[in-house]
Amino acid sequence: MNIKVNGEVKEYPDNLTLDKLIDDLGIKDKVMASAVNMEIVKKDNWSSCILKDGDIIELLDFVGGG
Repeated sequence: MNIKVNGEVKEYPDNLTLDKLIDDLGIKDKVMASAVNMEIVKKDNWSSCILKDGDIIELLDFVGGG
């Protein structure tokens, strides 16, 4: 299936969860917020959020400055 992650379309296996995607990307400890098709997904729900073909995923981290 094809999904867009932070603006980049890639092919991923079917039945992929948001949790597994973030883990596979190697950014699990950096992601502070996530959205699937513009709907916020809480971290507690990542493992139950099954992605579908055409989904648009936004993964955000926060950088402090000063």
